[in-house]
Amino acid sequence: MHSEGELSLSNLLSALHVSLHPETFVFTTFPSSSLPPSTLPQQMSFREDEGLTVITTRQAVQQHGLKHTFHCRMITVKVHSSLEAVGFMAIMTKALAEKGIGVNPVSGFFHDHLFVPEGKEGEAMDIL
Repeated sequence: MHSEGELSLSNLLSALHVSLHPETFVFTTFPSSSLPPSTLPQQMSFREDEGLTVITTRQAVQQHGLKHTFHCRMITVKVHSSLEAVGFMAIMTKALAEKGIGVNPVSGFFHDHLFVPEGKEGEAMDIL
């Protein structure tokens, strides 16, 4: 089965438009043997051998009293890229890396999202 969304790198780059989410996000983790609180909003979760990683808002972890790391801002790429698109994420992350900006990229079904360190979001938006 072929994935939906744009595959052409030139089409993706010509349609590249980004938006900055207003919230500050953080990463937190839960042991494999437990679940996050049902009231914790999850922007993304990923199960690893060591436990469950959850990206959520700084406000949410503070309300729940959870340990967390990497205060970051989410930049959403407003083009529906295929999950099979080759090189699109690499071009964006390389452009940020060349300016010394770390990034944690996440691909959703419809869009790609770049989590950049809080305080670097303006520069990252300008680069992209």
